[in-house]
Amino acid sequence: MQYDRIIYNGCVITVNPVFDMIEDGVVGIRNGRIARVGKKPADFDAYAADDWVDADGGLIMPGLVNTHVHLPMSLFRGLADDLPLSEWLNDHIFPAEFRYINEASIKLGTRLSCLEMLLSGTTTCCDGYFLEDSVAEAVLETGMRAVLAQGVIDFPAPGAPNPAWNVETAAAFVSKWQDVSDRLTPSIFCHSPYTCSKETLVRAKTAAVKAGVRFQIHVAETRGEADQIAGANGLSPVKYLDRLGVLDEKTLISHAVWVDAADIAILADRKVNVSHNPESNMKLASGVAPVPDFINAGIPVGLGTDGCASNNNLDLFVEMDTAAKLHKVISKDPTVMDAKTVLRMATIEGARAIGLDSRIGSIECGKQADLIVLDTRKPHLTPMYHPESHLVYAVRGGDVRDVFVQGVARVRNRRVIGLDEGKILAEAAAMGRSIQQTD
Repeated sequence: MQYDRIIYNGCVITVNPVFDMIEDGVVGIRNGRIARVGKKPADFDAYAADDWVDADGGLIMPGLVNTHVHLPMSLFRGLADDLPLSEWLNDHIFPAEFRYINEASIKLGTRLSCLEMLLSGTTTCCDGYFLEDSVAEAVLETGMRAVLAQGVIDFPAPGAPNPAWNVETAAAFVSKWQDVSDRLTPSIFCHSPYTCSKETLVRAKTAAVKAGVRFQIHVAETRGEADQIAGANGLSPVKYLDRLGVLDEKTLISHAVWVDAADIAILADRKVNVSHNPESNMKLASGVAPVPDFINAGIPVGLGTDGCASNNNLDLFVEMDTAAKLHKVISKDPTVMDAKTVLRMATIEGARAIGLDSRIGSIECGKQADLIVLDTRKPHLTPMYHPESHLVYAVRGGDVRDVFVQGVARVRNRRVIGLDEGKILAEAAAMGRSIQQTD
């Protein structure tokens, strides 16, 4: 039987509906899709492939899905730390974006973020930012898969100096990129209910519905936001957005920290999707989202890192570890957010949250071959009793050896393919020195 590529001699973590884990497994890839998944057959020597990938006893699993990131913001990593969100955003990040964000810096920051994610096993991300045309062009170069959203906000922003045209700019982005590549899915991103008027929110959601794309928004990230929305409208952020009619199965809300039982019921009833960003929430002291309650209510929840400026890394393995432990200590229940649940959040549930679960997120025949291979021959991964436990509590991005997106090799033996890593790092470092000198 002929394949384009065969990955073998590893434990396959399928993350399929029954969470099959196949020892001495084989994954066959043909035309960018998974054509075979199973245990190494007796007639394996009769198989043929253009490329053989020996996992060397490691783990073979779906590529990770980062459900909330701001790709160009890797250029602001560590620029302003240890501050509350309002001060961090208004006094440091917004001014830095106004001064330094342009088409060239957008592409550089996007390449840097994609480089970091590929090397740490993330094959798909969901981004929201400005000048998103430049983000899309850079993502295409890297070979990653992405849901990309043009940002909407009610004051001048990079690429949208006149807020009156913010929604039209986003709609034009969606129209331009809707059928360009199987790896790119356009979207519309309203920054938040406190930076977008109700008119803007409704117009943006209407545009997203018309185009049939995801509508993204930060929601209930801080207590200050919740108090502000309640003071102005007499409603929680979730109830306010529900009254505006912008919550449905194609809405992705990020953070969702300050929500109550009634809010959760609304999110479940409207089939809204949630991106959980524990490290960013912790670093900005925003609070802890009630993720176990979301999951118990049947709400799709994926994991996100947020941007590098508030995390400060894009390693989704670290995010998994944090998510699992954070909710255990908050609930004082060690059984909450078990390893399989969190691993699903970083793969198939993340894919579901961004609308791609029929294509990616698990190793099943017919799905896109977005796969990673992990090197487990390391002290911190030895011995291994339960692979899913290691993936959440012990593995780090540096353990990723190979990465494939749509069957194409993007990282082999820890070296990225198709990107000039040295050049990207040098240019980003130079950009950082320029920002530091003028900040």
